[in-house]
Amino acid sequence: MNTNANPAAASDLSSRDNPCYGRDSTVATLNVFADDERSYQFPYAQFLYAEMTPNPALERNAEAPPERLLIAFAAAKVTVLGSGLRSLERTIQKYELKFVKSADRRYARAFNTHVAAVAISFTKEVA
Repeated sequence: MNTNANPAAASDLSSRDNPCYGRDSTVATLNVFADDERSYQFPYAQFLYAEMTPNPALERNAEAPPERLLIAFAAAKVTVLGSGLRSLERTIQKYELKFVKSADRRYARAFNTHVAAVAISFTKEVA
């Protein structure tokens, strides 16, 4: 028996359904799968801020993902490009974003949230 009062929203947040991100209220780190095929764990204890903006690449390319979400940690900045990224922003606000990764463009129409690209730039040297 389904006791979920909001099954549509839960489906949108399910990592089983949406390959771009997962949600878990017990995580201590954000697992970032970068487009260079590397995986990184960033502790929420080092989270500094997140910034949502329109993607500057739209000025040069109308086909570019419309939104840019910058997630800053003490040692790195994670740049997420896509559409419907407000749901990621809300999940970060609660420290519940379990993972984020890009997915094929074919998923853009199927889900309210689509991550087209993920890049990481380190602000401090990693030992």
